Amino acid sequence: MSAADDETRVGLDAAAAHADERRAAPRVVVAGPCEIVVARYAGYCYGVERALRLTEDALAGAERPVATLGPIIHNPSVVEALADRGVGVVDAVEEAQGGTLVVRTHGVAPEELAGADRRRLHVIDATCPFVAVAQRKARALHEAGYTVVILGEHDHPEVVGLQGFAGGEAIVVADPDDAPLDRLEGRKVGVVVQTTQAHDALARLAATLAPLARELLIYNTVCDATEKRQSAACELAAQVDVVIVVGGRNSANTMRLAQLCRGIEPRTHHIETADELRDEWVAEARRVGVTAGASTPDDEIEATVARLQQVCGTREAE
Repeated sequence: MSAADDETRVGLDAAAAHADERRAAPRVVVAGPCEIVVARYAGYCYGVERALRLTEDALAGAERPVATLGPIIHNPSVVEALADRGVGVVDAVEEAQGGTLVVRTHGVAPEELAGADRRRLHVIDATCPFVAVAQRKARALHEAGYTVVILGEHDHPEVVGLQGFAGGEAIVVADPDDAPLDRLEGRKVGVVVQTTQAHDALARLAATLAPLARELLIYNTVCDATEKRQSAACELAAQVDVVIVVGGRNSANTMRLAQLCRGIEPRTHHIETADELRDEWVAEARRVGVTAGASTPDDEIEATVARLQQVCGTREAE
């Protein structure tokens, strides 16, 4: 990583840490014989808050119409609320009807940005700064002659964007055990990581590639907010009887939280809204944990806690 990117990453980590200060402690709510424990760092991260702020700014003063290139974040209720206020969603630059185009948090390939420029759209780039660092690393590896490997989910918009920055030739590996070793043996291999991946997956990929690559350069582009939320979720899952993970089903980081929690506490349930919570999930629980993805708004977390209070509060003390 260049000195400039080192400085950028340090600055981003500091900004993200400051944004997370209010979420740094767990919260316990008593309801009847049950404790409801809200995990540390649950909910919006710095990149999501920044993207929504930029979208609000566009609504307030940018040229209309305002649309986002793909959902601004992976949370259906937030996207619907913005749509009610006049923010459209387009799947491709060609669909934009002039005005202002807001680039989603996950980023896009450089070709899409060039297309927006050709159409003379006013572009507001709400790409998460951590994703932007990964994009620059992917481009630098490609330009230096490395075979670029992206540890991430096939077809996820962040990964699609990273592929574009890697010249469209990157190899996407969703599971380190499925890495195409025959295509990498004896080559210069450079690795970047989808920002919401788990560190253990990167460690396994590094262990797989190290013995066979002629040269191996790894950029750990997992963002600080992701690491904090995953660690806190695992900590929570080990201390409760049931885990409720709140967030969009199309949210990679939320699904990762559910996956990690389920590996520790099998009674883990992923919901998008409090309406999906079922009474029987917590019927005998003494401690219920709640965590949420980085694209989950506070009101959805609070609605889930309120619903759990209602369900658990009706139980008699044991």
